[in-house]
Amino acid sequence: MPPRSIPALLAGQRPSVSFEFFPPKDDTSEAVLWDAIRRLERVRPDFVSVTYGAGGTTQDRTVRVTERIARETTLTPLAHLTCVGASVEDIRRVVGQYAAAGVRNILALRGDPPGDPGGEWVAHPEGLDHATDLVGLVRTLGDFTIGVAAFPDVHPASPDLDHDVEVMVRKADAGASFAITQMVFDAESYLRLRDRVAQRRDLPITPGLMPVTNLKQITRMAQLMGTPLPRAVVDRLEAVSGDPDAVRSVGVQIATELAQRMLAEGAPGLHFITMNRSTATLEVHENLGLSTSAH
Repeated sequence: MPPRSIPALLAGQRPSVSFEFFPPKDDTSEAVLWDAIRRLERVRPDFVSVTYGAGGTTQDRTVRVTERIARETTLTPLAHLTCVGASVEDIRRVVGQYAAAGVRNILALRGDPPGDPGGEWVAHPEGLDHATDLVGLVRTLGDFTIGVAAFPDVHPASPDLDHDVEVMVRKADAGASFAITQMVFDAESYLRLRDRVAQRRDLPITPGLMPVTNLKQITRMAQLMGTPLPRAVVDRLEAVSGDPDAVRSVGVQIATELAQRMLAEGAPGLHFITMNRSTATLEVHENLGLSTSAH
């Protein structure tokens, strides 16, 4: 069966549901990841993705896990690809590995500077400088469907939202046919970006959603991604910070509310950032009543 096209899934009648995992650092965490993948496979998501580690450090494991998802599960993998520390030749090789495993959907990202996500970006001397260039390269390498990242809270290196909208338009013109955002904690910022891009191009933008289960972890991730946590969200989590179960419960509640608002406003789907655990994501999924039709 040929892999499904993600833009076609996003154009469907019901919201698309997808899950994002991060690459395991060792064999033990790889077992945890596979447990989560198998549990989440049961709700039949439209696609799943495996990110690169910070600064592109886990590329080999990412490629291996993505290949394994393609070969051993019923899931449609979305393969991550970044420009970090990679020559054009390296990128061609990785795309070739993905293609050989039957992977046809690629998320093309510039990626964060190694060691310091907020640091100065320096391209590989024989590499690429922008996600737009990467989209253009992947287009020449075969029949791939290409997705890109979107930044509702304005990219850390961007002067303003206008610039971010221009970048999204350029990515669409280079050949991207869908986008997925960084984790969203403010529905308004997502809707603003989506509507501004929609005025210019037909590029479905799916919000990234992360049910918070740990206050420290989310604060650190928000700093790394340059995504401000809205005061209202922080206040609700801090109010129960002494009780881990309550934090988790409030985190699931916040994610559910955000998802309901964005879906009500016509978001094409939800991309759950799972942190390689299945339970909080499944709770939000259940809260939303997102039953998926048989594929």
